[in-house]
Amino acid sequence: MTGGTRSVASAHHPVVRRPSLLRLTAVELRKLVDTRAGRWLLATIGLAVVVIVVAQLVWSPEAEQTFVGFFLPSLLPVGVLLPVLGILSITSEWSQRTALTTFALVPRRERVVAAKLAAVVLAAVASVVASLVVAAAGTLVGGATGGAGTWRFDAALLLHAVVFQVASVLMGAGFGLLLLNTPLAIVSYLLLPTGWSILGEIVRPLRGPAEWLDTARTTEPLFTPEVTAGQWGRLAVSLLVWLVVPLAVGLVRTLRREVV
Repeated sequence: MTGGTRSVASAHHPVVRRPSLLRLTAVELRKLVDTRAGRWLLATIGLAVVVIVVAQLVWSPEAEQTFVGFFLPSLLPVGVLLPVLGILSITSEWSQRTALTTFALVPRRERVVAAKLAAVVLAAVASVVASLVVAAAGTLVGGATGGAGTWRFDAALLLHAVVFQVASVLMGAGFGLLLLNTPLAIVSYLLLPTGWSILGEIVRPLRGPAEWLDTARTTEPLFTPEVTAGQWGRLAVSLLVWLVVPLAVGLVRTLRREVV
């Protein structure tokens, strides 16, 4: 009788497997475009890349209309806007009050955070691919209209571009995790590093530390084919401060925050 009861209970209550990290990442990727803010931001990023290349075709000297000449400038507007997408991916759960549902479906919050980070990293890699495509189109048009149209490209630049965009979007996600408030996270991300850059320029005692902590300076070598060991070291230190620390502290805060 007992065995029969257990069999019936098992038949009516099948074991529910937890969703894989791959599936959670796919869900988070869909969330990036589900909201109006996310769609407009992605559209703005794409439009910004196209506008940069078109402006170069119109106003840049013909000798600068090369594949590298189109590719590198297209990374800058994306590097500014993409972190906002990282912020939105984190803070939207709290601003739209979906955190209760999300964490009820996936009680282990660290898996949700990992999926969100994986999703924004994939978005960053996709942005580099988009920059390559637009740069290729610009090179074709430039070559056909009298520009240099050269395709020479150092593979190291591709790696550096991926590092730049992934670091940028993870910095945004780190601020989002740390503050869990969309306006506050966006303003803090835009103002704090910029303010530090300004102080590093005008305050003499801060010029030395700024060489190691100013991300505007430490990421600049990524736009060249060769990055020295010292430059990688300064980049690592700046990312430790502006990326790793916010991510770590923000993760602890997210795991402990009460969902209401």
